[in-house]
Amino acid sequence: MNGADTAWIIVATALVLFMTLPGLALFYGGLVRARNVLSVFMHCYAIACLMSVLWFALGYSIAFGEGNALWGGLDKAFLTGIDADSLAGTLPEVLFFAFQMTFAIITPALIVGAYVERVGFGFVLVFSGLWMLLCYAPVVHWVWGGGLLAGDAPLFGEAVKDFAGGIVVHETAGLAALLIAVFLGPRRTQTHPPHNPGYVMIGAAMLWVGWFGFNGGSQLAADGGAAMAMTVTHLSAAAASLTWALWEKVKFGKASMVGMVTGTIAGLASITPASGFVGPVQALVIGAVAGILCQEAVNLIRNKLRIDDTLDVFAVHGVGGIFGTVMIAVFGLGSWAAQLGSLVVVGVFTTGVTVVLILVVKAVVPLRVDEESEVNGLDISVHGERAYDHAS
Repeated sequence: MNGADTAWIIVATALVLFMTLPGLALFYGGLVRARNVLSVFMHCYAIACLMSVLWFALGYSIAFGEGNALWGGLDKAFLTGIDADSLAGTLPEVLFFAFQMTFAIITPALIVGAYVERVGFGFVLVFSGLWMLLCYAPVVHWVWGGGLLAGDAPLFGEAVKDFAGGIVVHETAGLAALLIAVFLGPRRTQTHPPHNPGYVMIGAAMLWVGWFGFNGGSQLAADGGAAMAMTVTHLSAAAASLTWALWEKVKFGKASMVGMVTGTIAGLASITPASGFVGPVQALVIGAVAGILCQEAVNLIRNKLRIDDTLDVFAVHGVGGIFGTVMIAVFGLGSWAAQLGSLVVVGVFTTGVTVVLILVVKAVVPLRVDEESEVNGLDISVHGERAYDHAS
């Protein structure tokens, strides 16, 4: 065990949990109407709790057990055989488990943005739990656990490069979000602006800070690689924030605060897969392009395709993660076959598993709330609480 590495990953673990609670909760909560803000908080909080238990029970073993190329098996279920002295590289394995658990929390939590204001709470819990175990955990094994795409004999001849989750986190969550949005259909009322842009900015800022643990921690060491990952993460976020705001100004005559911080998230998602491989100048390029690319993806999905992915999960996270994964090959830092092939394999797998789970789960628990509950807001109709005295 290395004490410095261990200390850094303890901090990184806290930072990544901070991304979901309260970062993502505030970011998403500020974007919805006031009558639904508590439901968003509840979704994020409940997912964090449920994923923690399921990751302990089965998820970690499926992702990081010995198993075979397709899944890790169940030998490490409930942390069997792991104690305070067990090591994963230079880290206590129980710390590695905890660090990866925070990734298993935020990935299904990202999907929340696609179905806010109209989804059934039971569906959120059942779908998220099954999706994490049957979609996310196997993909983790393929990419980070020595499986199909990065093991001793990778599917495309060379191991895919996905440093912190462009494929594992952002592609999977983005595609799942888009598919749920299609099955749900649009909200009955879509004209209200974000009820609290201040929450949105605060949440985005928390995500930005937490992303240092997300990307820097993925080095799994306290060294120059972690420092570089943090540096390029920051530069990409800054560049994307600026280009998103500039592109808004060019198109609409005004640069919005909500737009600028959405650009921040686009830059962070885009640098995630590449953060362990690129330098500062390459990070600026990735971020600068992402700010415009993801904004155009929002326009395509929302206005051209008319899909109500409410908080633009696929356009920002899905497109950003895919773009960053491709840029590794563009910069000559990874194999084109491995990068593109892995995107296709994971995309097909995620689509198939997600569609099946949506169909199965909605046959058991309602996918969407009734019209009265949606009109009145999920806070009072589902959870019996209000965020404000007069929620609109």
